[in-house]
This record gives sequence, C-alpha cells and structure tokens, in this order.
Amino acid sequence: MTTKVKQHIAAVFIAALMMVGIAHAQSPPKADTENVFALADLQDLVFKYHPVVKQAALLTDAAKANVLQSLGYFDPKIKADFGRKLFGNTEYYNNWGSELKIPLYVAGADLKIGYDRNVGTYTNPETRTGLDGLTAVGLSIPLGQGLLIDARRNTLWQAKAMVAYAEADKVKQINSVWYDAVKNYWEWYYKYQEYILLKEGVELAQKRFIAVRNQTLIGDKPPIDSVEASITVQDREIQLAKSAIELQNAKLLLSNNLWNEQGVPLELPQNAIPQRVGDKVILPGNAILDSLVAQAKDQHPELVKLRAKGTQLDIERRYRQEVMKPKINIMGALISSRRDFNTYVPDYYDFNWRNYKVGLEFEFPLFLRKERGKLREVKIKQQQLGYDLQQSGREINNNILGSYNSLNAYRSQLGIQVQSINNQQILLTGELQKFDLGESTLFLINSRESKLLDMKIKRESMIAGYQKTLAELYYKAGTRQNL
Repeated sequence: MTTKVKQHIAAVFIAALMMVGIAHAQSPPKADTENVFALADLQDLVFKYHPVVKQAALLTDAAKANVLQSLGYFDPKIKADFGRKLFGNTEYYNNWGSELKIPLYVAGADLKIGYDRNVGTYTNPETRTGLDGLTAVGLSIPLGQGLLIDARRNTLWQAKAMVAYAEADKVKQINSVWYDAVKNYWEWYYKYQEYILLKEGVELAQKRFIAVRNQTLIGDKPPIDSVEASITVQDREIQLAKSAIELQNAKLLLSNNLWNEQGVPLELPQNAIPQRVGDKVILPGNAILDSLVAQAKDQHPELVKLRAKGTQLDIERRYRQEVMKPKINIMGALISSRRDFNTYVPDYYDFNWRNYKVGLEFEFPLFLRKERGKLREVKIKQQQLGYDLQQSGREINNNILGSYNSLNAYRSQLGIQVQSINNQQILLTGELQKFDLGESTLFLINSRESKLLDMKIKRESMIAGYQKTLAELYYKAGTRQNL
C-alpha cells in the first residue's frame, strides 16, 4: 500500500469520525423522562412548602387579627366598685356601684345599665340612695365631635382597609418568590445544556486526537497536528470543568426553593435534568398583552397596596375633620329603685319621665392648632400618595411593555441564531470534505467546530433568556403564568 493511499484512508477515517461526532453534537441529548425535573414540579413544591410563601400567608391572618383587636373597642364592659367604712360604731359609708356599658356602632353612642347603692352617715347627699339602691338605664350620645366618626370607628375602619393591603402584600411576596425560582430554574437549564454541549465537544476532540495520533505514529501526519489536537482536547476539558462547577452552583441555587412538607430543605438530585424546550418560541399575542395591562391596572399588588393606603388616609382625614368640631356630649338615664321585675315599686319611684339623670359636656379648643396641623399632615400624605399612584401605574405599564418588547427581540434573535447554526454546520461539513481531499487543515476544522459549539451554547442562552423574560412579563403585571 502506497503512502498516498494510506494518507487517503486515514483522512477518510478522520473525516468519518468527525462527521459522527458532529452529528451526535447536532442532535439534542435524549432525556430520561424519569429524571426530568419540570417547571411544573418546581411550582408544586414552591407553592406548597416554601417558607416565604407560608410566611406571606400569615400577613392576611395578622391583618384580620388587627381587625378583631379593633372590634374589641365595641365589646361590652362591666365594672363594679365597693367601699365601706366603719369607725366607732358608726357606718361612715357603704357604697356599691356597678355598670354595664355597651358601645353602640351607630353615632358613637353608649348604652349604660347601672346600679348604685350609697348609704351611710357621711355619704355625700348628692349620691345618697335608699337602702334598696337605684337602677339606671340610659344613653350617652355625642352631638358634635364623634357623631359621624370617632376614635374607635376610625381604628376599626383603618384595620379593615389594611386587610386588602396585607392581601396584596401577600400576593406580591409570593409572586416575587416564584419569579426568583423560575429564574433559577432556567439558569440551571442553560448551565445543563452548556455542560452537555461542552461534553460532546470534548468527546469529539478526543476522537479526533486519537485518530491524528494514530496517523502520526504511522508517519502519515506530522507530530505538530497531534500536538494541536491535544491542545484542543485540553482547552475543551478546561471549559468543561468550569461548566461543571457552574452547573453544580446553579443546582444549589435552585435547591434554595426546594422544601418538603416538614420544612426540611431538599437538594436537587444529581441525576435530575431540566425539561427540554425547543428553539421555536411562541410570542404571547396582543390580546394577552392587553389583558395583562388591564389586569395590572386593576389588580397589581403594588397598586392595590397604594389604594388601600389611600382608603386608610381617607378615613384618617374624615376623623381629623371630625375632631375639629366642638365636643358636645349629652348623657341621660331613667332611674328607679326597682331591683327586679317581680316586686312592687310605686310609680313615683319607678322608671318614668319624672325620675331621671341628665348631663351635658362641652369642650372646644379655641385655636385648633393641633387639629389643623394633623389634618394638614394627612392631606399632604394623600397628595404624596396620589403622585406615587400615578408614577407607579405608569412604571408598571411601561415595564410590561418593555418585557414584551424583549420577548419579541428574543424571538427574532433566536430565529437568526438557528439559521446561523445551520449555516455554520454547512461550513463545517464543507471543511470536512475539503480536509478529505487534502485541501484543508486541522486548525480550520477545529475553528469551525468550536464556533459551532459556541453558537449552540448561545442558542441555549437565548432560550433560557426568553423563558426568564416570559416569567418577568407576568411578574411585572403582578401575576404569574399558568403552566
């Protein structure tokens, strides 16, 4: 066999090896469906067991607890006091007083039912009663300040407004957790695909090195080709080692979102692989975009929080306007010596219009500086909130449009990148054919092949970037994508 024939056979052998390797690199790796950890699996774990998601759920419970606490201002109260003094065989006083006070939700009034028994030698004549004591049933009603809104209704209404605030804050925190988890997932996807492609590149370089080394041993190739092939293997092995570390770190970052029902952190299994997605992406239509914009305008957590804060400030403003009115409280009660409904009591000692207690209380600051200052402060806060609401609404709308524009750009870039990969594959195939004819060099083949691998890695980066931006689109709209 002549030297030329040997060289030709060796060249064909190398070209065949390279074509097999390139074909293997071109086809996507076959995924083991049993080991696929899909985005839907991540969603189930995050929304069921993530500590921050559970913590966010407590925000609404805390707000409802504040409402319950505010309702305590309307709880009926019973109080009693007793005092007695005996000295030198003289009963100075023997006083007993008890009262049931029932705050009424309407008009800031209080219903009072009381019983007093004040006897003794030195008891104040103003409060002295008979031995049977006196029973009173009456009302305390504010005619000025406190008629429309008072401190307890102000507290209750503001607490109810904060329930909507807490609910929106809960949604915001959960959306934030999910958005971070999705970004971690697609970063893991990209690092996995990069590792697979680099691993195939190493295997391809190793096959080429073995073939060139064999040719060098029989004298058909100069030793410099073997050195070059060895350098290519080493360079790709370094890239693969770096990629392996980055893949491991991406797994760890994704594992931050994995917990079980008992609150024990989980680790992503070593054999877990991400779901495979194609390079043909479908851009959400204009109808979906319009729906997201409209939904964000009405239901975005940040806007809902600001509106709830506005409701709270409006209640505070009404209360501060109310306290600028004069305080006029009227108190009245019908009194009787009756202690039960079975005994006889003369009409002139029983409940009727002739037996009553009445009182009037008036108070009004002359300059109202404190009240006017508080009211002005609340109005300034309302103006600030209005500006904040306008700016936030515009930013949210533009963020949604910006994310949509980025999605459109990714789709265009992906289409171009796929075409570039196909063209690069044609160049590499042609270079292999030229090498088969002895018209090309190993350096050019390595260069074409490395460029092809880089372009495939970039394609996977674009796919991951598109998926991240898709999640960002829904996050900016204050919601999340249904999987």
